[in-house]
Amino acid sequence: MKALIRAAVPVVCLCLSGLLYGQSKSSASLLVLSKQDHSLSIVDAVSLRVVARVPVGNDPHEVVASDDGTTAYVSNYGFGAYNTLTVVDLVAAKALRTVDLGPLRGPHGLTFVEGKAWLTAEAAKAIARYDPATQKVDWILGTGQNRTHMIYVSKDGQRIVTTNVSSGTVSIIDQEPLPMPAPPPGAHGPQDGRGMPPGGPGGNMPRTDWNETVVRVGRGSEGFDVSPDGKEIWVANAQDGTLSVIDFHEKKVIQTLDVNAAGANRLKFTPDGRRVLVSSGSELVVLDASTHRVVKRIPIGHGSGGVLVQPDGARAFVACGPDDYVAVIDLSSLTVTGHIQAGGGPDGLAWAVRR
Repeated sequence: MKALIRAAVPVVCLCLSGLLYGQSKSSASLLVLSKQDHSLSIVDAVSLRVVARVPVGNDPHEVVASDDGTTAYVSNYGFGAYNTLTVVDLVAAKALRTVDLGPLRGPHGLTFVEGKAWLTAEAAKAIARYDPATQKVDWILGTGQNRTHMIYVSKDGQRIVTTNVSSGTVSIIDQEPLPMPAPPPGAHGPQDGRGMPPGGPGGNMPRTDWNETVVRVGRGSEGFDVSPDGKEIWVANAQDGTLSVIDFHEKKVIQTLDVNAAGANRLKFTPDGRRVLVSSGSELVVLDASTHRVVKRIPIGHGSGGVLVQPDGARAFVACGPDDYVAVIDLSSLTVTGHIQAGGGPDGLAWAVRR
């Protein structure tokens, strides 16, 4: 009888967790990955309480939510040892499937644009796109850079930015019209006299290609963000302790900021574009985006990783892996106001809004 009671305990806990999650009135959730527990915690955005935990496989590093807030995608990284995405149903709080990415080993950075999950694959030196409708990878592009790590994709899917940690570079990749080759001398065609159908080799369909511009930044270029106005890219160079500011249009570094941010691995703008937050070891470095000066250094623990700013700009969240908590930062007072216990070694963070 005792054995039966012990066996029933996990089932009761799981049911209670699902019940509490179902009763949560908030439509928004903070998603927190635990690298040690191999889990995704779903945290109520109002109470900041963990309402559900979902197993997500080996070495989860980054997470992103779908536009409707019902699904999450988790990269199983392992520095190239793993090659999977875990898909999570955020409504039912359960894992749906594991996506085998084949040779796209070391998936890491994630974003969700135009109904698809875009990702980096470090060991493959590539970026790729996963289509949930077909449950297949429908596009791959090599970067030729070492440790392609984090990713940004514009809302129209036409511009991509990645950081390449070991190369110390940033890739800016644009989709542009592909010039049609001229017909060979003396060629004649039955349709337009040039030896090719209307519209060139592709007929009437416009043709495009991807052009990559590689921008040299600092050593250990890892975390980055694009300013809300789309004019600049700020990059955290972990090994140098500097930040590189790139003119997005000109595709060149316009300033290197020596802000003593050793080990800086994540960087985020506030939604109003006024401040930049950089996780740097035991502190969160806050900069004024217009003056490029440090406003404050906020002690947050013994180490830091993922940084997330909630959409209204009121709070920021910083994953402090060595301390096994997520620090909650009030962005008005620039102070730590609380901690979230969401499993051991928290890192990747995301925001999900149920629509």
